[in-house]
Amino acid sequence: MNEDTINLLKECNSGCKSATSSMEQVLSYVKNEKLSALIKKYDEKHIKAGDECHELLNRMNEDEKDPSKVAMFFAEIGTDMKLMLESSAHKAADMLIDGCTMGIKSLSKYLNKYCNADEKAISLTKKLIKIEQDFMEELLQFL
Repeated sequence: MNEDTINLLKECNSGCKSATSSMEQVLSYVKNEKLSALIKKYDEKHIKAGDECHELLNRMNEDEKDPSKVAMFFAEIGTDMKLMLESSAHKAADMLIDGCTMGIKSLSKYLNKYCNADEKAISLTKKLIKIEQDFMEELLQFL
């Protein structure tokens, strides 16, 4: 496996961890059952994609990449502060849409940066981008 493949998979894995952490944090504030079910659905999709990344990295004897602890800490504090002030479905959806946008941008950047990655890594990255796009599309009904 080439370095681009390894790097792309590590970034996808890290992104999945960030996404699931954010969704699970937001979920603790959500009272709307329909939105809660939607978040759980996409949380599971991110967990499965992250597991797939992890499995591919294990096959190459490579370690996972964890999101930056500092970035995660500040993201958690920001989420808590925003949702403590307003825990509406609208606010939760708005924050999750922002996360989807960040995910799409980051994954697209890494897809272009690590363009020599193998087809499995590229396909998994494109699958994750599609998951983010679909999640964002479904969240729009809550704005």
